[in-house]
Amino acid sequence: MTFTAPKNTIEFLLNHSVDLDDVLAVPAFADTNKDLISDILAGAADFAENVWAPTNWEGDQNPATLVGEDVKSSPGFKEAYNEFVEASWLSLATAPEIGGMGLPQVVKVGTDEMFYAANMALGLCPMLTSSAAKAIHAHASAPLKEKYLPKMVNGEWTGAMCLTEPQAGSDLGPVRTKAIDNGDGTYAISGQKIYITWGDHDVADNIIHLVLARLPDAPAGSKGISLFLCPKVFVDDQGNLGERNSFKPIGLEHKLGIHGSPTCVMEFDNAIGWLVGEPNRGLSCMFTMMNEARLFVGVQGVAIGERAYQAALGYAHERVQGRAINAEAGAPIIAHPDVRRNLIDMKARLAGARAICMATAAAGDLAVHAEDEDIRKASHIREALLTPLAKSYGSDTGVDVSSIGVQIHGGMGYVEETGAAQHYRDSRIAPIYEGTNGIQAMDLVGRKLRRDGGEGMHALVSDLDNILELAGTVKALDMSVCLKALKTGITTVKTATDMMLNADEDDALSGATPYLNLVADVISGAFLIKAVANGAIAGDPHTENMASLVRYHALSVMPRADAHLEFLRSGAKAVFDFPMDQLADL
Repeated sequence: MTFTAPKNTIEFLLNHSVDLDDVLAVPAFADTNKDLISDILAGAADFAENVWAPTNWEGDQNPATLVGEDVKSSPGFKEAYNEFVEASWLSLATAPEIGGMGLPQVVKVGTDEMFYAANMALGLCPMLTSSAAKAIHAHASAPLKEKYLPKMVNGEWTGAMCLTEPQAGSDLGPVRTKAIDNGDGTYAISGQKIYITWGDHDVADNIIHLVLARLPDAPAGSKGISLFLCPKVFVDDQGNLGERNSFKPIGLEHKLGIHGSPTCVMEFDNAIGWLVGEPNRGLSCMFTMMNEARLFVGVQGVAIGERAYQAALGYAHERVQGRAINAEAGAPIIAHPDVRRNLIDMKARLAGARAICMATAAAGDLAVHAEDEDIRKASHIREALLTPLAKSYGSDTGVDVSSIGVQIHGGMGYVEETGAAQHYRDSRIAPIYEGTNGIQAMDLVGRKLRRDGGEGMHALVSDLDNILELAGTVKALDMSVCLKALKTGITTVKTATDMMLNADEDDALSGATPYLNLVADVISGAFLIKAVANGAIAGDPHTENMASLVRYHALSVMPRADAHLEFLRSGAKAVFDFPMDQLADL
């Protein structure tokens, strides 16, 4: 169950699949260079392998427990988290003005992938803290920021977001938690929240909850929800901890996976909270947190897929079964062609999803920090367009790859002792939380594609054309298979995009998920082809190996876009032709 961080792959894609030079050229990153990034990745790899990875199995087998009104974390988690805080990993990409290191977010995508792969359940804690701190920084009053941000940024205090209720999940309009103005600048928060990841624990001294609640005179639905900051422990003006607030965990969910992550039912009983942002604008404030979290859920999918891949690769080198063609007797199962195919399929699909996550983060860096306003605007559109792709494609890939990992282990994958089953179980949550992947597809089609008449997607397709042109200049490698697949893929994306822009609502929503997967299959390959082309031009020694991987992707993954296109041609008819009352049986 050992883990080796894929530093070489991550660094290759950082250097060649995204326009890292453009990111590093902005003044905000003047002190960052590729040598520093390489050192940071090496440090993250060492930390992930030696500090966090050894706690992963223990957390799965010994979940967090509720003792009275307190949650006790899995063995080793508190010590591993404290080492994470001491090493300042949490503040890597946080703005310097609030105590962060100020590195690009795209670098954090690389480091956090290693941490999630080492221990996904533990990695959720700093992910939520970072996202909560970002929302507080963007929307809270100056006094709240001064009091809470410094220790959240460095990780001494953690963050949690309290959205979901028994009757309010993906649709938050029915939220019933109440907020009553106390007349002194505070509010009394009462209600129950469920599925609160790291809602309570003992790895940090305080937990800062961002809670959605409804004021008495609020409009109905999602337009009447406000956001409140509720600390687990009150903080005085000198930053000292005082009494405990009046909310507590009243239960822990028994989950399929991520057992080490305490998923709490939280009861708020006139808890004291402070308004964040404007009244009845809480959902828009919360999206600041959720949009970042969605990218990193995609990274989690890649990470757990990588862990599953490594376990399968190790097992395939050890397990002996049957005699493979053209192999000596006693050769391990990696000599069997189908096992070898499964392994390369896992690796290629992970590389493509990883490249999409990096491209999303790089666009986000330029959207915030580029000096030119037109670049910021275009980058913001690109980040918004890619975020649902990163979340959905990354998390789906993690599930698919983890399933293949179990298959390679055979019967030993279906029992717990190899750890393959844990990776599969852990991966399954990622397509669900932070907005289900069906919601991501609806967001892509309804908001990101159709709302601007396809302007953002057309700009992305133009970049794909540029990648095709770039790859055509590479003579040192055989890129013919890749060029053919990309040329066909671009045409498919253009055709599918035109169809979706002109489709009625039923057809568009029925085809939203196939369209998302179609686009992702093509652009993941395009980003990998771009990496190979740039790697060849730069003389990177890893280019030839990456080129072999990308050729497989061009033969196996990118052509799937054509099948999605055929589904889109049928529109809603393929979905609704079969009578609903006969779905149970013919």
